[in-house]
Amino acid sequence: MYDLNNNYDNYSGNNVAALQTKVSHTMRRVYFKMTLALIVTALTSLWAASSHAYLSFLFSHTWFMWVLIIAEFGIVIGISSGLRKLSNMAASGLFYLFAVVNGLMLCTIFLAYDPTVIFKTFLITAGTFGAMTIYGYFTDSDLTSVGKYLFFALIGLIIASLVNIFLHSSTLEWIVSIVGVLVFIGLTAWDTQQIKNMAIAAPADSVSRLATLGALSLYLDFINLFLYLLRIFGNRD
Repeated sequence: MYDLNNNYDNYSGNNVAALQTKVSHTMRRVYFKMTLALIVTALTSLWAASSHAYLSFLFSHTWFMWVLIIAEFGIVIGISSGLRKLSNMAASGLFYLFAVVNGLMLCTIFLAYDPTVIFKTFLITAGTFGAMTIYGYFTDSDLTSVGKYLFFALIGLIIASLVNIFLHSSTLEWIVSIVGVLVFIGLTAWDTQQIKNMAIAAPADSVSRLATLGALSLYLDFINLFLYLLRIFGNRD
């Protein structure tokens, strides 16, 4: 068993060094895959936002947005539930396909926000995300119980967002944005610690698949944190 308090007290000598090497190797792969997926999403969004043909199709066929949303959920479920059955290449391919689909959806932010605001918000997101993932990796505190409260907060966040579709309340939107930032700040630290704990316990032959699952979790944290911060700091055209 591994220690949920993020230390290696249950190991000694060469086992500790080997375990630390495996964990650091896994985390590097997680961050590499996550960063590459963010680049894929950004490039896809930039292409889509600059394509008059795509934008015309998107706005004249509103059902296509639902296709993209359903595709995203399907891919996430496919990666999460079928991770043990999927090959490393298949799992990575689905992950980067998810990044492309998400980019096709997020292209509209370039129409709603000034590019300078988007860039500044991205830098703020990167800094905040970096600080929290470092905390999640190095903290000796067990964040397991925090995850339960974050999950309930996330459910409340989704419900409030759905309700506000009908209310169109700027006050509720502001509250949802603030809470969303706090939730995904917490989830970034929690997910990082969970990935590290899984890396400690996982057999060596599952590192690649674990890296894909971990990259997906942190990718979603980053994207959602970015979008909620954009709502707060962004100046709509």
